[in-house]
Amino acid sequence: MRDGYDARTTTMTELERAATAVAERRWADAHGIYRRADPDSLTGVDLERFADTVWWTSDEPASIEIRQRAYAAYAAEGDDLRAAWCAGLISIQRFLRGEPSVAAGWLRRAKRHVERQPLAPEHGFVAMVEGAVLLYGGSPQEGLPLLHEAIAIGERFRDRNLLAMAIHVRGLASIAAGRSVDGLGDLDEAMTSVVADELDPYFTGVIYCNVLEACLRLADLARATEWSDAAVAWCESLPPGSPFPGLCRVNRAKVANLRGRWADAEAEAIRAVDELAWDPPAAARASYEAGEIQRRRGDLAAAEGSFSRARELGLDPQPGLALLRLEQGKTDAAMTSLRIAADAVGGGLDAGRILAALVDVSLAAGDLGRARQARDRIGALAADEPTPAMRALTASADVAVALAEPDHDPGDALALARDAAARWHDLRMPYEAALARERLGIALGRAGDTDAAATERGAALSAFRELGATADATRVEVAVSGGAARPGNLTARELEVLRLVAAGRSNREIAAALVISEHTVARHLQNLFPKIGVASRSAATAFAFEQGLV
Repeated sequence: MRDGYDARTTTMTELERAATAVAERRWADAHGIYRRADPDSLTGVDLERFADTVWWTSDEPASIEIRQRAYAAYAAEGDDLRAAWCAGLISIQRFLRGEPSVAAGWLRRAKRHVERQPLAPEHGFVAMVEGAVLLYGGSPQEGLPLLHEAIAIGERFRDRNLLAMAIHVRGLASIAAGRSVDGLGDLDEAMTSVVADELDPYFTGVIYCNVLEACLRLADLARATEWSDAAVAWCESLPPGSPFPGLCRVNRAKVANLRGRWADAEAEAIRAVDELAWDPPAAARASYEAGEIQRRRGDLAAAEGSFSRARELGLDPQPGLALLRLEQGKTDAAMTSLRIAADAVGGGLDAGRILAALVDVSLAAGDLGRARQARDRIGALAADEPTPAMRALTASADVAVALAEPDHDPGDALALARDAAARWHDLRMPYEAALARERLGIALGRAGDTDAAATERGAALSAFRELGATADATRVEVAVSGGAARPGNLTARELEVLRLVAAGRSNREIAAALVISEHTVARHLQNLFPKIGVASRSAATAFAFEQGLV
C-alpha cells in the first residue's frame, strides 16, 4: 500500500511539474516528463498539454496522435466542450497536412459535440475552424457568416484567443473574396493582440505567419515590413527546435528579397530550409526563395541547387527555374516548364508572376502570340483581384508586349512604360522598379527622347549594380554602350567573365556561376585578354577596376 501511495505521489508531482513547464513555455522540459510518465496516469488535460509540447518540438505527426488520445479521453469522460476543442485543432492540423477528407471528419465530430451543449467559447472555435476550412477550400464567401458568429462569441465570452483568431481568419477570407481593404483592417486588429502578448503562443505564431503571407501575396511591403520587424523579437525568444522561427523566417526572407536586401534574404532562406526539415512543403518554399535570390544575384549554380532541392521537397520551382533556364540560353526548356505551370495556375499574385515570366520567355523565343495570351491572362487576374501589385504586373506585361509589336505606336508604348515604372516605384520594390525603368528607357529612345532614355537606363544600371543583379547590370550596360563602345568590344558573356575574374573567382567558380564548362571559361579568357591588351588575370582585374566594371 505504501509503495502504491509513493508512486502516485511521485507521479502527481511530476505531472504538476510538467504543467508548470508548459505554462512557462519550457516545452522540452515538459516533453521529457510526459514521455517518462505512465500513459495510464495521463488525463485528457495532461494529454492535451503533452500534444502541445510535442508540437513545439516540431514533431507534428506525434502531436496529432497524442491529441487524438486527449480527444478520446475527453469524449469518454463526457466533456463535450474539450472534446470539441481537440477535434477542431486536429481538423486544422490534418487540413494543413493535405488531408482534407480526414480534416472534414474531425470537423463533423467537433460540431456534433458542441451541438448538445449550451453556448460556450468552443462553439465559436468550431465555427472559426469551419470558416477556415471553407476559406482554404476555395469558398471564402461561404465562411464569412461563420466567422462573424465566431467573433461575436469571442466578444461575448471575452476569449482573446478565439477573438483574435476569428478576426484574422475573417480578414483572410475577406481578402480572398476580393475585399482587401476590409481584410487588411481585420489583420491589423488581430496583430494588435499578438504584439501585446495577449495570446497563447500557438495562436500568436499562426497569426504572425498568416498575416505576413497575406501581406506578401498582396505585395503590401510597407505593412509586411512593419509586422515582420515586430515578429523578429518574438521568434528569437522561442526555444531552439520550435516550428515558428523557421516558418516566420521564410516570410522574412521574402520581405527582404522584395526590399532588395538580398544578402539578408538569402541567409534567412537558407537557415529556414534547415529549421523546417520537419515540414517539407515549408522547407520547399524556403529553398525556392533562396534560389530566386541566387538567380537574381547571378549565382546560377547555387540557384540550380536550391531549385532542385525545392523540387525534391515537392514544389515545382516556377517561375524561378524557367527564368534560370532562360539565362542559361535554354529557351525551349524555359518555355516548356512555364507552359505547364501556367496551365495549372489559379489566381493571385503567384499566378501573375508565372504568367509575367511566360510573357518574357515567349518574347525571347519570338512567340509574340503566346506573349499576348499570357498578357491578357494577367489582365484578367488583375480584373478579379485589382491589387496594386497585380496592376503593376499587368502594366509591365503591357509594356513588354507593346515594345515587341512590329508596328507599335512609340507614344502609346511610352505611356504604358511610364505607368509601369510609377506603379513599381510606389510599391517600393527596387528590382522590379529597375526593370521598369530599363523598359522606360527603351520606350523613350524609340520615341526620340535620347537624353531621357539615357537617364532612365543609367538609373536602372545603378539600381542593378547596387542590388548585385550582375546579369541585369551587364544587359543594360551592353545596351547603353551600344556594343562597339564597350571596352575592347567585349561580348556580354566576356564582360561577365571579366567581372568574375576581377572578383577573385577561379575558372572553376566562374564556370559554376555561369553554368558553363571550365574549358569555355578558358576560351573566353583567351579571347578577351588580347581585346583589352592584357596578358594576366591580375592585369585584367586592374583593367576592370579602371573601367568601372566592378
